[in-house]
Amino acid sequence: MSDGARDKDDPSVRRADEALSARLRHLGEGLERVGVGRSQEPRSVSRGGVDASAMSRGLRLSAELVGGVIVGAGLGWMLDYGLGTSPWGFIVLLLLGFAGGVLSVMRSSGAFPQNKA
Repeated sequence: MSDGARDKDDPSVRRADEALSARLRHLGEGLERVGVGRSQEPRSVSRGGVDASAMSRGLRLSAELVGGVIVGAGLGWMLDYGLGTSPWGFIVLLLLGFAGGVLSVMRSSGAFPQNKA
């Protein structure tokens, strides 16, 4: 009554286990040679001396983009309210706020060079 599982005494299973053990030993020796041990903590990668996590960086970049859009929309709405030019001031300054937010995100992420005065 065999259920199709291989027996541990099967020579092909033993050879596969021995081959896997040999590969793991070889990998362990290679890691020890380059100085990576099991007890070492993973090294954090910092950019420019700042140790910010990826989540905080993403939240900061998204806040810059959303902030630009909100400021542009707010200024456009106030301009329309004061001058009675609805909805053109809102639309134009909303788009300018979006463009400014995208430019700010690109500069902060390093995709676009910052102005050096």
